Amino acid sequence: MLVLITYDVNTETEAGKRRLRRVAKQCVNYGSRVQNSVFECNMDAAKCREVKAILEDIIDKNVDSLRFYYLGNNYKNKVEHIGAKKVADVTEPLIL
Repeated sequence: MLVLITYDVNTETEAGKRRLRRVAKQCVNYGSRVQNSVFECNMDAAKCREVKAILEDIIDKNVDSLRFYYLGNNYKNKVEHIGAKKVADVTEPLIL
């Protein structure tokens, strides 16, 4: 299923800047960055729970936020892209 992961990490402190880098590094491991704090991830429910747990351990829930949008397997008619950024095929393997 396609899962859209978005995050907003408070970077007013050095600790916040470190959290932002850690969250971004984890998201890169599981999907494609489509905007600065937005990743498209093609994963099953178990992998999604794993990623969610990892990210929850990184963020400070008092000042940061995570959002998971579950678009399912029929996402192609739910996502519209307009603009210059190259569209990645999330069904292809990620090369790390």
